[in-house]
Amino acid sequence: MPKKLVWTEAQDLQIRRMRAEGHSWDQIADRMDMNRWTVIERGRRIGARLPPPGSTPAPADPERPAMQAGDPVSWGAITEGTVLAGRVYVRAPVRR
Repeated sequence: MPKKLVWTEAQDLQIRRMRAEGHSWDQIADRMDMNRWTVIERGRRIGARLPPPGSTPAPADPERPAMQAGDPVSWGAITEGTVLAGRVYVRAPVRR
């Protein structure tokens, strides 16, 4: 029996982002090194949809507060395309 796939917030974010940018399921699956149908099913469960025709994405707010260390958005952007892609950020314990 196959092992259960545990999805991370970073993976969900990547699916949503790529789908919102107009990427096909095949492109997303290739980028994530997964089966196309696995990515389609996860995308449907998390509500990842193509943008309406003629829409433009909202620009990032330059006045937003800084993100916390390990925020899924920033961590996903930092680790995308590396061996850490899809891994959860783990904060090291503080020594005193």
